[in-house]
Amino acid sequence: MFKTIEVTINNQKYQIKSGTTLEEIANQFQEKYKHPILLARVNNKLKELTTAINTESNIEFLDLNTREGNRCHISGLTYILLYAVKKLYGKKANVIIQHSLDKGIYIETNFQITEGSVSAIKEEMRSLVTASMPIQKMTIDRIEAIDYFEKIGDNVKAGVMKYNTNTYITLYKLGNYYNYFYGLMPTSTSSLREFDLTYINDNGFILQFPTIYSEDKIPSYHPHPGVFGVFKERRDWGKIINIQDSVALNKVVSSGKIGDLIKIDETLQSNRLLTVAREINNHKDDIKIVLIAGPSSSGKTTTSRKLCMFLQSFGMHPKVLSMDDYFVERDETPLDANGAPDFECLEALDLKLFDSQLESLFKGEEVKVPTFNFAIGKKEYKNTLKLESDDIIVIEGIHALDTRILTNIPRENKYKIYISALTELNIDDHNRISTTDNRLLRRIIRDNRTRGYNVEHTLKVWPSVRSGEEKYIFPYQDEADCTFNTALIYEIGVLKTYVEPLLYSVPSTSPYYEEAKRLINFLRLFLPIPADDIPSDSILREFIGKGYFHD
Repeated sequence: MFKTIEVTINNQKYQIKSGTTLEEIANQFQEKYKHPILLARVNNKLKELTTAINTESNIEFLDLNTREGNRCHISGLTYILLYAVKKLYGKKANVIIQHSLDKGIYIETNFQITEGSVSAIKEEMRSLVTASMPIQKMTIDRIEAIDYFEKIGDNVKAGVMKYNTNTYITLYKLGNYYNYFYGLMPTSTSSLREFDLTYINDNGFILQFPTIYSEDKIPSYHPHPGVFGVFKERRDWGKIINIQDSVALNKVVSSGKIGDLIKIDETLQSNRLLTVAREINNHKDDIKIVLIAGPSSSGKTTTSRKLCMFLQSFGMHPKVLSMDDYFVERDETPLDANGAPDFECLEALDLKLFDSQLESLFKGEEVKVPTFNFAIGKKEYKNTLKLESDDIIVIEGIHALDTRILTNIPRENKYKIYISALTELNIDDHNRISTTDNRLLRRIIRDNRTRGYNVEHTLKVWPSVRSGEEKYIFPYQDEADCTFNTALIYEIGVLKTYVEPLLYSVPSTSPYYEEAKRLINFLRLFLPIPADDIPSDSILREFIGKGYFHD
């Protein structure tokens, strides 16, 4: 006689046979979901659908409208893309997952492609979806995994296994092809029907898919030349110094030469910012305002202060204003859809005051500028500002690139800078490092160090922060005259030493435990890097402390 157990799904209790898999249960609930069910959260733990349920459980099914499901969907799409390429163009054909770009992922091939090639790959992927091929999870000895990847010529994957201290490694099998992916996988190709491919150049294309921000649609591709150019510049530099993935970085660390790499990378980043300052100086007769915007934890404060220092070296006189000082009074803050104060929206700023004060400053008038007192939620007026003929204003804020601000100032008088931590390093050819994760690690460290927030608090507010970025920052990135990358090729190893102990503080009962565990597993792929050689004016010091511009 079969043993039955009670499970709770969508707040309803059901009796199921012990040993029933999540996939079998999901099939009975699929009609309630618009997209294929990809994963499940069982008693607060993420599980692939192959998992059998043997005890009383609370089950929440996840599709691509969830962050976890979306990651799973992308991993599955990457696998069938790679499988399709090898089937069409041979075993030596490969794709390199490069970076996010306009709600998709930019991917390069190791062979020349055409628009016809991309169409053929897409059709082959569609065939794989229709075939409902199983994606099988396998656990093997780490040494055996290293041997396998060395035999098929994937030395980077073998290197990833080398720096992984686990005794056993999880691989996935599709057809007769095995691969390693950082993250969870769907159980079948049939759940991967929602995607598109767009040709970009003779060895690059975009993999597109619905995101939690795209309202169930696959967004059409819009080029972002500034961001794309910065990614390419950093990627080309990585090729020159032969550091394109976690394995190459770990080799530098283990050889004791990381100090040299830190010095080179920091010098290069400072030189790039100096070039920006020189460009502003060359057009100083026209440029009166420098506007700096970027997503959370991009390093806006350090960048703006360091830029001011470089501008001074050219004899310019920068004056700094923060848009955060122009918040409306706390009781006037607009509310979001949930009735909570929306501090991210443009209307949370006193734009009338901001615009009028800037106009007055450019007329040569002295202005009493506000300082926002966050403790009491009100503006205070203690400081005055007056511009001389050779002064320039540097303004930092998340809305600084929004076309709706400073409409009374001619465009030729503004120089706009978009900054972000655009990580060019990969784990390996098929596993990228998310720029969002890079910024999240920075924020966890800074929140804990400067504001006393624990990891759970940062993880709790992060979705709201990301939603604000999607609405108020990313749509205006192409307004920038310059895109500046604050990511450093070595920084994940440094962030690891600070953030890993904090992540272990999240208890298994926390709703944020799985996200903390995901980040811990990611950091295990990197050797720790001490902060001793990091200069005091580095962007990283804004987050880890002991910085020239901070503390």
